[in-house]
Amino acid sequence: MHREPAIAAATEIRPGRFPELDVLDLYERVVRAFLDEWRIDPSLVDGLLVAPAGMATGTGADLFVHENLGDSLGLHPIFSETLNAGGATYAVMAARAALAIASGRANAVLCAAAGKFPKVGAGGAEAMARMVSHPDFEFIYGTFIPALYALAAQRHMHDRGTTREALAAVAVSSREWALRHPNAIMRSKGRLTIGDVLGSRPIAEPFHMLDCSVPCEGGAAFLVSRGDIARSIVSQPAYVLGFGEYHDHGPISQSRDFATMSAGEAARQAYASAGLEPSDVRVAEIYDAFTINPIMFLEETGLAAAGAGGRFFLDGRGAPGGALPINTYGGLLSFGHTGDASGMSMIIEGALQTMGRAGDRQVADADVVLVHTYGGMMAEHCTLILGRRP
Repeated sequence: MHREPAIAAATEIRPGRFPELDVLDLYERVVRAFLDEWRIDPSLVDGLLVAPAGMATGTGADLFVHENLGDSLGLHPIFSETLNAGGATYAVMAARAALAIASGRANAVLCAAAGKFPKVGAGGAEAMARMVSHPDFEFIYGTFIPALYALAAQRHMHDRGTTREALAAVAVSSREWALRHPNAIMRSKGRLTIGDVLGSRPIAEPFHMLDCSVPCEGGAAFLVSRGDIARSIVSQPAYVLGFGEYHDHGPISQSRDFATMSAGEAARQAYASAGLEPSDVRVAEIYDAFTINPIMFLEETGLAAAGAGGRFFLDGRGAPGGALPINTYGGLLSFGHTGDASGMSMIIEGALQTMGRAGDRQVADADVVLVHTYGGMMAEHCTLILGRRP
């Protein structure tokens, strides 16, 4: 128990737009908010993991954020890195931190993120498409992000019978959770119906506007520490029970299975390392850039049978009061998609649910929480299993 890794503290700033801040300034605001909330002495931190700054903007990335942020905070960590696995970066950070703590390489690792999101109409769409598309087989044909996801959605609909209404039900479920989160960017917009989603502006078949995540900016930070340190910070830490990681492809045309994106391998590793089964999971936080993602990855993580993910959401099983709450913070669909930092949101929520600190959206029996994230075009997968200890 002494070296058992746990998330001891977690903070996310309110998403929005911060035109007056560059990404490093936004990083500093995130860490300041984290320290203000948790009152942790920075000298406790001997590890620092961050992501490249500015990747989502398409203007070039700062690959030395760990050095710059360490200087601004006065940190001199023995374990530090700027790493990137797209949206999976922050779950990978949690796994790396847990391994370092369990092996004695570090005692308390701060994982931080700050993200900008380019405005689509100002060249952002082309920059992001170029970043993730194969230059010969994809980009030259005019790819853009929603269209690439739409192809995957169409394949899933064909192979597994997922309906257009099931996709819309995902957005409806996420909005219900967002109405319980004071910082969700779409909270003020009120409830959705399936008809609202189907009637919103078409983007790329089968997606309409309300099937798409909401671009914004923001950031978050969490601390992974030794179990004894975690218990001195919070009465109920979020222990890292298990994790798994799998990297299947780069551009989406190179995927080996378009209906699954090979996400199941990361989940299998996570369950095996935790000694748990899908039936043990009480809450799941799943990266949801588009409404197809929770359906696809609910199935691939074993939380629903193949082809049953759509019916799961149509039946309201992931919504408040449902059998297995999904994306209890509102997801990227309604909480907000914070650019490079978006993979943080579901980890923060998973940790807060496990700690019992999720406020009005708290699930009563959040003893085992699964977090699944991916990077690139559903290419790099990392699954975390967080849980409570007596």
